[in-house]
Amino acid sequence: MPSLPLDGVTVVSCEQAVAAPLATRHLADLGARVLKIERPGSGDFARAYDETVHGLSSHFVWLNRSKESVTLDLKSDAAPAVMAALLDRADVFVQNFAPGVADRLGLGAAALRATRPRLITCSVSGYGSTGPYRDAKAYDLLIQSEAGLVSVTGSAAEPAKSGIPAADIGAGMYAFSGILSALYDRERTGLGTELEVSLFDSLVEWMGFPLYYAGYGGTPPPRTGTSHAAIAPYGTFAAGDGTELVLAVQNDREWAAFCEHAVARPDWVTDERFATGSARVANRAALESGIGAIFATLTGTELEERLKAGRIAHARRRELPEVLTHPQLTARDRFAEVPTPGGPVRATLLPITAAGRAPRMDPVPALGEHTDAVLAEFGFDAEALRRQGAV
Repeated sequence: MPSLPLDGVTVVSCEQAVAAPLATRHLADLGARVLKIERPGSGDFARAYDETVHGLSSHFVWLNRSKESVTLDLKSDAAPAVMAALLDRADVFVQNFAPGVADRLGLGAAALRATRPRLITCSVSGYGSTGPYRDAKAYDLLIQSEAGLVSVTGSAAEPAKSGIPAADIGAGMYAFSGILSALYDRERTGLGTELEVSLFDSLVEWMGFPLYYAGYGGTPPPRTGTSHAAIAPYGTFAAGDGTELVLAVQNDREWAAFCEHAVARPDWVTDERFATGSARVANRAALESGIGAIFATLTGTELEERLKAGRIAHARRRELPEVLTHPQLTARDRFAEVPTPGGPVRATLLPITAAGRAPRMDPVPALGEHTDAVLAEFGFDAEALRRQGAV
């Protein structure tokens, strides 16, 4: 097997939940060795979110393949020496403690990098290390609410949170890309970097379009379900047999093709109600009513054939079981089997593909599975530490 881009990179991570584990799992996918430090007895609390995957948590299985689980009570007398030994040989240290905890444990970035100038540190927090919200609870839904995502998601009648942990994922991906940039920078300068990523900052960045729309337009973009505040027709439409298709007609050229092929109404191209993008948005109700009446006379297959003939952007609105059997995923062989303590699972491959090099897809670890081996490697007696209650 050809080497992976991060072969030889060691990451020590004191992580829980979603954001930091997502960042380090992507590093592991690319070949890094990730030593995941967990609480003795309970571990990462995401292990207990649910029991849907062979008795394991769906979040934990998603986020923690290819890692080594090491239990260590960071408040024990033995912990400083163990962490010092691990970090002396680490390239990256990731933590998502509450603000101030890392410093109290002797794991703050400044203290670590004072004697390890090549070490890259990455702190993932809810709101950052300063400011009035520094110590506020920062669960994903709370961040989605504070960043305004909930305000623009859902229907006109009711707001809704995103169906995935958008704030956690955003922060995890910025931590991942930040660490990669720091590793590249270290190749040039020989020095590590102190990184800080917050869920709030990450999600506010993702809110760029609505924030510009509201800040300069005077009103926020309205909630429109699967529709779009500034584009029409855009969203979910049903054929006569109940098949749901999602349209995205984004310019006048596509609109003309839609009128010709999808609805056979070439007169709509010059109809003053629909002739421009802004006119179509202003007259969305009449537009969607007219489209719906025509689509009701077609089957899903007939409608798809019309859309394909006009090269009109569209998609099926699929339920999750359909995604698992999606023909595009099947054709491109985008799944691999990963062992877990409860049995093998089918996992999606890393979206980053490198020609001729498959991503690392090693097992999801049991709690403390690698404690003894890792501690022995770094010169510690695991049994003695266990008697002290440290691991």
